[in-house]
Parts: sequence; C-alpha cells; structure tokens
Amino acid sequence: MANENEKIVSSTYIRNRTIRAFAVFFLLTGAAIFTWRWLIHQPEDNAVPGPLRAVLNVNENLFSNYIYSADNISKAYTPGEAAPRVRVNGDDGLSDDFNAAAWKLQVVKNPGDTLFITLAEIKALPKTEIIFDFKCIEGWSQVTHWGGVKFSDFVKKYNLGSQSAMEYVGLNTPDKKYYVGIDTRSILHPQTILCYEMNGKPLPLNQGYPLRLIIPVKYGIKHLKRIGTIFFSNTKPKDYWYEKGYDYYSGL
Repeated sequence: MANENEKIVSSTYIRNRTIRAFAVFFLLTGAAIFTWRWLIHQPEDNAVPGPLRAVLNVNENLFSNYIYSADNISKAYTPGEAAPRVRVNGDDGLSDDFNAAAWKLQVVKNPGDTLFITLAEIKALPKTEIIFDFKCIEGWSQVTHWGGVKFSDFVKKYNLGSQSAMEYVGLNTPDKKYYVGIDTRSILHPQTILCYEMNGKPLPLNQGYPLRLIIPVKYGIKHLKRIGTIFFSNTKPKDYWYEKGYDYYSGL
C-alpha cells in the first residue's frame, strides 16, 4: 500500500517539466550569447567595453567613498614569517640604463616648482617597517617585509599639505614607461610607505632600487617600483594597467 504522503507523478508531468527545463536553459543560453555579442561590439573605454568600464567605475566609487577606511589595517606578520626570496611582480619601467648614482626623487609641488630629494634625505626621516601579505592580480600572494618612510610623514616633512588635499597622486618611473594613479586617501593610509629596504637590506634593482611604493590597501600593480616622479592632481593621472583594461582603484 502506498504511503498517503507519497505523490504519484505521471509520465506526462515529468515530460512537461523536462520540456520547461530545456526551454529555460536554451532561452538563458541564447540571452547570454546575445549579451556577449552585444557587449564585445560596444565602444571601448581604456581596453574594456564601455558597459563593463561603467560597472568598474561604480565599484570604484562604492569602495573608495563608502567602504575605504584608514582604520582598515592589513594583518601584521613577524619577520620570521616573511619570505626570504621575494617574488617580482613585473619589470615594467625598470630600464637597464638606469643611473642609480644620479637618481633623485622629483616631487612636483606646482608647475615650475619641483623638489629634488636624495635617498639620504629620505632615510633621515623616521623609519617604518611593514610585514604584510602582498597580493598580485595574477592570483598569488606572499608575506613580505619592507622598510621605509610613511608617505604621510614624507608629506609633512616637505610641506605638501595643500598638494595632498588634491584627490589623486601620480607616480612615474624615471624612464616614464610605468606609471600609476592612486587616490590620495589610500596613499596617506598609515601603512603606505616610500620603501628603500626589503628584508632589512637595500632594495635589489629588480624590486625597485633605490625607492619604491608599498601600499598594502592595493594590489601589486599599484606598488610602483623605482619612483622617479611624484605629482598631485584633482583629475585621474594616467595609469599603466588601467589603460590595459584593469580597474583604476585596484583596492583590497
């Protein structure tokens, strides 16, 4: 005797459900194909179809204006947890003809007003060390140990208060072949440093000697190596990977 709670399902019912399921599947597949074909034929905005760039811009606005917080501190690690061999996340802008002996950091305060700062002068500022989980857009991460000067301390030392009130900071390598734009709030984060040491030693050439940016609230594409020039702007500076289709904000 069948249990009174059991439901007898007819072959007609099963057939109708199967037909509906396949119909929905083909409709959704067709809609996906149509949307994709429509999308790839839209005008591009910095190597990305316009509608996708609009979504990235909405995400940037959301994270930069409503989610970002200077109190959001990256997890700290001990020196023993840091990798002895640090991965290199790209070598764009690291030209072989670089003259380290002649290097000075150029900070553009205003048109025609540029500071030229030596590495010794930067090292004279209070030193900060940070050991954090460096994250690359390629999908890997690594605990790394860096030393340098807080960007916020650097701004105070060189009286860049009015400049740092602008919305963005731009950084270029000396050869101008790599460049990033960063929202000022992120670069003034207490863990952002102008870095001259890795694992307690001077930066290797392939890690940006003599000076690079370490900014834990961003992916590795924003950690510009071998800083040549720093400038401030109320409009977005050029950004190397943004021009190739990546998110401008690139925040964590």
